Amino acid sequence: MTHRDLFTAHDEAYTPTAIGLHWLIAALMICGFTLGWVMTSIHGFTPTKLRYFSWHKWMGVTVFALAALRILWRATHRAPPLPSGMPAWQRAGAHLVHVLLYALMIAIPITGYLFSSAANVPVVYLGIVPLPRLIAPDPTLKAIFKTAHLLLNCGLAALVVAHVAAALKHQWVDRDGLLARMIPFLK
Repeated sequence: MTHRDLFTAHDEAYTPTAIGLHWLIAALMICGFTLGWVMTSIHGFTPTKLRYFSWHKWMGVTVFALAALRILWRATHRAPPLPSGMPAWQRAGAHLVHVLLYALMIAIPITGYLFSSAANVPVVYLGIVPLPRLIAPDPTLKAIFKTAHLLLNCGLAALVVAHVAAALKHQWVDRDGLLARMIPFLK
């Protein structure tokens, strides 16, 4: 393997739009996950808890919209190539993790939205735009969507840990420049 093979990831980064969407969505997901954790630990229905629920929903709607935009962007803009020396199983794993991350960026806000609808709690985006209910209030569906939302978030957390661990491995163990595709100042 030549020096050139090891550092092919340096040759091309993601587009500034893809990088911006990646980090904005990541920040919103971290904030939404953290806020979800905090708000559900507050006992009763305090004004603070209700405010946190609203913010959590706003983040979810925003993540959904940005994820849809990111998927459209990705469909029309080729990702930079993976390092040529990367084993096939790592390529397949990277592809699978990315597909699952995209799916969860869509599925988690949808399950949260359906949970709110089934719980008969409106979603008013940014406190201004009331979003339509997609389903009628239903206690059985409320429990199903609540559980689905929680389990999908746990799955997302595990995938994010794997994604970050793989990126750090490529940066510090493999030293193949892969992380520089999403953090250009590392070049």
